[in-house]
Amino acid sequence: MRSVRETVRLWWSPARIGEEGRTPDYRFSLANERTLLAWLRTGLALVGGGFAVDQFLPRLHPGLRTVFTVALLVAGALCAVRAVNHWVRCERAMRRGEDLPVSRFPSVLAVVVGVLAAAMVALVAIGWTR
Repeated sequence: MRSVRETVRLWWSPARIGEEGRTPDYRFSLANERTLLAWLRTGLALVGGGFAVDQFLPRLHPGLRTVFTVALLVAGALCAVRAVNHWVRCERAMRRGEDLPVSRFPSVLAVVVGVLAAAMVALVAIGWTR
């Protein structure tokens, strides 16, 4: 639990990461930052998709619309939080000379988005969105 608290603290004071290990080649740190920004864009796209489902599919059953909307909004929020956490973990690993951390999050997110997309295709195909 202490490690989790320490990692969350580093989200708010990234300069403290510089106190650990050696400074990696700046190109790796910049690549790590670009990855963070890409995950944030993905999170924003999911949030936008959630609002789009809510606003542009008014004839979809209200319960289904709510499920899709909330699922996309939650996925977007998780994606943003996970982005910061992964950035900190990777930066620390590079400074310590350790292997970069692995994560199942991209696979889980891909499955969730795929399932939601397939469900939406099925709903459109059977005409429940008209």
